[in-house]
Parts: sequence; structure tokens; C-alpha cells
Amino acid sequence: MDVIPAIDIRGGRCVRLEQGDYERETVFGDDPVKMAVRWSSLGAKRIHVVDLDGARDGSQANAEIVSRIVQTVDSAIQCGGGIRDIPTLEHTLQSGVNRVVIGTAAVKDPQMLRDAVAVAGDRLIVSVDARDGLVSLEGWTESTGISALSLIDRLQGMGVQRIVYTDIMRDGVKGGPSFTMYERLSAETSVKVVAAGGVSSTDDVRRLAQAGVDGAIIGRALYRGELDLSEAIAAAL
Repeated sequence: MDVIPAIDIRGGRCVRLEQGDYERETVFGDDPVKMAVRWSSLGAKRIHVVDLDGARDGSQANAEIVSRIVQTVDSAIQCGGGIRDIPTLEHTLQSGVNRVVIGTAAVKDPQMLRDAVAVAGDRLIVSVDARDGLVSLEGWTESTGISALSLIDRLQGMGVQRIVYTDIMRDGVKGGPSFTMYERLSAETSVKVVAAGGVSSTDDVRRLAQAGVDGAIIGRALYRGELDLSEAIAAAL
């Protein structure tokens, strides 16, 4: 299982949000590129970069910073936020990003999703962000009545090979991931599942690996020093 540090960019800075709330932001650094260098030097084979401005507003706002991260570190970069059309997706891949992440567009524009699967193949990740089991869109600011499980089933049928599943209520806070959900997703679906939200200890990492997920994205626990990246990577083996 991959252990994947997260870098969330808002206004050019490295931040974390609590439960997806843009009003509950903590700034952890003014230089996301420097943060990427840190995680890469500690052994991260992959880094998860999110353009929070793009996720909320619908168009990439921090693409230049993402490009500099790609050019600076050896780690593979997966990136999301503001990728709502095929030209943007293609440009992001051409910039050297290893995997692209789409969320809102996958729900609101089925034809764009079909085209994205055709263009990106296994380099495409669909982000399924859920609050109380229901999908949220537009950088977690728009609630829907769509069941996360029904969406994942639909994504499978459209050829999506990998998802990031985030339990928003556990994101940026302690309490552990939704282990039961991840076990269910691993057992009942064919997609590869990357876990996000609430990963805060080596035991969490170990349990996710045992649940069969493909990767675990970790944010606040790393930034606050509550979890050591090297120890987390070792726990995932």
C-alpha cells in the first residue's frame, strides 16, 4: 500500500482544512514546493496535490506551483482541483503529473468522464467525497442526495479503475478512517481504492493495508508531527 502525503494549496500556500470547511483553515507553510521536497526526501514515492482554489471555483488557480513541484521532486505527483474539461486534463498530464484527479466533473458531466477514461486510462482517479454517505461536490461546498456507493458502482461501469474515497467528517480531525467502508469497498468493488480522511497513526495505516486499499493519503497528522512519514511507510509494508 502506498503512503501518500497530501499537499493542499490555497492562495499559493500549503494549508489544511478541517472537515472540508474553507473557514477552518490552518496554514502549514508558504512554499508548497519546499513541502514537496520534504516529503520526497523522507521516502514518499507519491504525493497527492490538491488545488483547493480550483476545486471550489472550477478552474485551476495553482497550476504553476504544481508544475514546479513536478519539476523539483522525484516522487510521482497526482493532482486534482479544477480539472473540469478534457483540455485541462490533457494539459495537466502533459505537465508531468503522473495521475489526474477529477471529482465534480465525474458527477455533473458523464460525457467528460467517458472522455477522461479514454484519454487517461489508469492515470485517472475519481475523487468520491462523502458526508454521511452522500456525495459532496465543488470542493465539498455542495451537498447532493447521491449515495457514494451508487456513484462508485456507476464509475466502475464506465471504466474507472481507481478512486480516492474521502469521508469528509473525518478529514483533518482525529478519530481514524472509516475502516468498515474501506473493507466493504475492497471486498465488493473492482476499483482500486485510495483512502483519505482521518489517518492519524501507524495503527490506522496498518489496518488500512490489511483492509486491502491501494493507498492512504495523510495530511494533518504529518504536518502536526503526530505521525512520522518513515514509520507510516514501514507500517504499510
